[in-house]
Amino acid sequence: MRRVVSLVPSLTEAVAESGPGLLAGVTDWCTHPADLGAAVRIGGTKNPDVRRIVELRPDLVIANEEENRAPDLAALRAAGLEVLVTEVRDLPQAFRELDRVLVGALGLTRPGWLADAERAWDRAEPVGSVTAFVPVWRRPWMVLGRDTFAGDLLARLGVRNVYAGHAERYPRVPVEELAAAGCGLVVLPDEPYRFTAEDGPDAFPGLPAALVGGRHLTWYGPSLAEAPRVLADDLRAAA
Repeated sequence: MRRVVSLVPSLTEAVAESGPGLLAGVTDWCTHPADLGAAVRIGGTKNPDVRRIVELRPDLVIANEEENRAPDLAALRAAGLEVLVTEVRDLPQAFRELDRVLVGALGLTRPGWLADAERAWDRAEPVGSVTAFVPVWRRPWMVLGRDTFAGDLLARLGVRNVYAGHAERYPRVPVEELAAAGCGLVVLPDEPYRFTAEDGPDAFPGLPAALVGGRHLTWYGPSLAEAPRVLADDLRAAA
C-alpha cells in the first residue's frame, strides 16, 4: 500500500474515497471527508511543513500547479520524494488528471464516483443564458479570467464569464468596473474568499447574486458527481 501526502483538498477527498487508508498527510484545508483517519495535518496549501512531510516518508506527494508553490515542491523533490503535480484548467482535463492520480499513480481501480461524475456532466443542461462575473477575492477584488476550471463548469451551465477573454487568469478589477460591466448576474463562491449573503451582494445593489459552494465550483473529485445539479439549483435561485 502506498503512503500518500496530499497538498490539494479536492485530491485529498478523491484519494480518501477511492483508496481508504492511503493518506499519511493532508493540509489544514482538507475538510472532506470529515473523517480522514490517522492522516497528519502538515500545514496549508501555500505553506506546508516540508520537514514534517519528509518525516512522514510518503511514497508519493500529490500537488497542483496552481494551488501549491513551486519552491515547496522543489524542496520536497530535493529531499528525495516523488511529487506528482496536476494541472486542471477545464472539466475534461480534470477527469484525465483524476485518472492519472488514482489509476495511473496509485494503481487503484477506477472509482465508480468518477464514472458517475462523467455521466452527470454529459447530461448537464444550461439553466439559461446569462453573462456574469465571478469574484474570488474582495480585498482587492479579483475575478475569474481566462482558462479556469470553475469558468468551464459555469459555461456548461449557460453562464458566460465576461472576463473569460482577459489576459490574466485571475485579474484584479476595480469594483466600479465590475458594477458597470453590464452583466445579468454575479456568481459568488464561498472559497477562496468566503462570500455570504451579507458579504458580497452588498457591493452590487440591484444585480442578482448566485451564492454557490466553492467545493462544487472549484473542486475536482467526488463532488463533481453532484455539482451539475447543485450549481444549477444555486443559479436558478438567483434568477
